[in-house]
Amino acid sequence: MIRCIRRAAALLLLLLVALLLNAARVQVLDADSLDSNPANRRLTIARYHQPRGNILVGGTSVTGSRNTGEQLAYERTYQNGPLYAPVTGYASQTYGTTLIEHAEDGILSGTDSMLAPFPLWNEITRSQQPGGDVVTTIKDSMQRAAYNGLGGRRGAVAAVEPSTGKILALVSTPSYDPGRLSGTGSTVTDAWLQLNAAKSQPMLNRAIRQTYPPGSTFKIVTAAAALDAGVVTDPDAETDTPSPYVLPGTTTTLPNEAEGCENAPLAEAIRVSCNTVMAELGVRVGLKGMVDAVRKFGFDDTGLKIPSGVAKSNFDTKMSDDQLALSSIGQFDTSATPLQMAMVASAVANGGDLKYPYLVDRTTTRSGSTVHRNGSHTYHRAMSPRTAVQLRRMMVDVVEQGTGANAAIGGVTVGGKTGTAQHGVDNSGRPYAWFISWAQAPNAGQPAVAVAVVVEDAAANRADISGGGSAAPIARSVMEAALRD
Repeated sequence: MIRCIRRAAALLLLLLVALLLNAARVQVLDADSLDSNPANRRLTIARYHQPRGNILVGGTSVTGSRNTGEQLAYERTYQNGPLYAPVTGYASQTYGTTLIEHAEDGILSGTDSMLAPFPLWNEITRSQQPGGDVVTTIKDSMQRAAYNGLGGRRGAVAAVEPSTGKILALVSTPSYDPGRLSGTGSTVTDAWLQLNAAKSQPMLNRAIRQTYPPGSTFKIVTAAAALDAGVVTDPDAETDTPSPYVLPGTTTTLPNEAEGCENAPLAEAIRVSCNTVMAELGVRVGLKGMVDAVRKFGFDDTGLKIPSGVAKSNFDTKMSDDQLALSSIGQFDTSATPLQMAMVASAVANGGDLKYPYLVDRTTTRSGSTVHRNGSHTYHRAMSPRTAVQLRRMMVDVVEQGTGANAAIGGVTVGGKTGTAQHGVDNSGRPYAWFISWAQAPNAGQPAVAVAVVVEDAAANRADISGGGSAAPIARSVMEAALRD
């Protein structure tokens, strides 16, 4: 009898050990695969059981959370959603996260280990902390000025503080309300289908995710390359450039919209925007020289993050001389995001020192303690200080005596460059109007802001008039807002 009891006890002990080993296997070895299993709703339920941290602009939250009383308890809300959608992105219980909501999801959701009271606390307890906050570099007045200036037209604005790289405004229109995608159910699904089917592409972040041919605004990059390479030593000396200009190796002529471009000096070519002079200078610099120069501004960088990923601005590395000539005036396959062109203006404004652009100033715990702070650092030395001084003078001339008069601000030093990008089959599409600029207040030691504006649906009889007429007033209003703050 006793022997039978011992055997039964041994069997039960063996079963208990097997049960414990299986529990350990499930909880330790299989934990990650079970967590990532789409059928496992426990993580999703846990993710939304508490309010999400907030995204702040100028100390004020532009996001919130609403208790739905459902299994997924807390749903994201947005203040002035369309205004800030290109900054915040969306946090959807159905479609996931984008932009800052995605890049800083660990902080906002409370799962980032930096929020834990002790190292490895979250990993050991498998818990999450209250969601932290994300403080952006955006200035509300500048964001509103850009948004109102575009007026719902398809286009974008990017504004950067040249001395630090802080992104002060990031606008894309037409926009959308990310709150429409926050929850679950047919209403959210219908909104998703409607937004994605819209011809105006309101969910496309044109400021950082769309590239355009930059047109004549790219002539600033070409001018920097020519000056740094010594192809031009005196910006006020005549160049040996015919008008019209025959593209190398072809019989195709490149005309000018402006008058007086034959043999025009570089400074004059920038002021009135001569295609022929700038195309010829690009060819003289050569493909290798131009590629080296454009990469110092950030072109061809596939890894730029602000912290959201930024689309690559393109400058081809294999081209014939005729293609190089067109690329040097911002056409052919050359393309750029509005943020990239704001970086071009920023490099000129900051003496050639291009700062890495960033959108998040710091992240904090729910109580306000700083978790991480971003700082200013150099991205590239885009050009020599001497070249930057020369280009600043040329850009000021564009505003004071050239095609950028609509960007002028009384008593303020403003530099700019207009441009229009042709596109479509045989350039049949309505041109994109561009304007890049920077502004420096009286008695200020350095420019306060650099701005790039692109308007897709801009009427134009002449490229630079379009940029000056459609885009320059928007840039002016953004610069005025920057100088008021």
